[in-house]
Amino acid sequence: MASLDNSARDRTIRDFGDQWTRYVENKGYYASEELFADIVEPLVETTSFVDAKVADIGSGTGRIVAMIAEAGASEIWAIEPSDAFEVLERNVEALETTVRCVHARGEDIPAEDFDIVTSIGVLHHIPDPKPVISAAYNALRPDGLMLIWLYGREGNGLYLAFAEPLRAVTKRLPVPANAALAWALDLFLAPYVALCKQMPSLPMASYMAGVLGNFDAKTRRLTIVDQLNPAWAKYYTKQEAHALLSDAGFEDVRLHRRHGYSWTVSGRKPKP
Repeated sequence: MASLDNSARDRTIRDFGDQWTRYVENKGYYASEELFADIVEPLVETTSFVDAKVADIGSGTGRIVAMIAEAGASEIWAIEPSDAFEVLERNVEALETTVRCVHARGEDIPAEDFDIVTSIGVLHHIPDPKPVISAAYNALRPDGLMLIWLYGREGNGLYLAFAEPLRAVTKRLPVPANAALAWALDLFLAPYVALCKQMPSLPMASYMAGVLGNFDAKTRRLTIVDQLNPAWAKYYTKQEAHALLSDAGFEDVRLHRRHGYSWTVSGRKPKP
């Protein structure tokens, strides 16, 4: 089982390396502090990042890192294992006095007494995230905060009925093929996003109108590729999301059901 997990993990890292060396731009609402607040609040105010020492696990092209810097962090360690590392370095070059890029897996995060460790949209792509959570726990100072964002199982039934059979095929395709498919799927997605703005009772309407509806067409298609491409994707129940942190020893574990389809989760490392 461990070898299968490692194989899926390694393939996912390669997939994201390929994806993030093709999609390198972070701009607009997609890279905004407004979107960052939408992800982390109400569990954590963005002001909590002011003057904080932060580690971000799975930094990709540096989008979340730039958001954390904009929120006022004084020191950020950007942890990225894939070939996108060079893109990350280029994208955060202007933040070189604040950001340190580390080419490593999440489980290799150094124990540097961080105030906050984040992992936004990453752990649901790791077959066994427990070593990463454990390493994050060890990397935090006492009373330090872990903040993660995960795909949710609840609220996604209709979407998963469509997406999971499709992903059985697309996860085996190269990024250019999935990019072409994303153009075709966006012919249906764009009108649905517009419809959700008028009919908030539709499935996933809050996310469609409040998030995707603020993206330009290119970013919207990237979001589709991001669903089609990874070798591994898990959709967490509320209980599973809570257990990720509580089983690792975190206290005061709290969850926020973001837009009815995903989980933002926070927990604190106990004081001595």
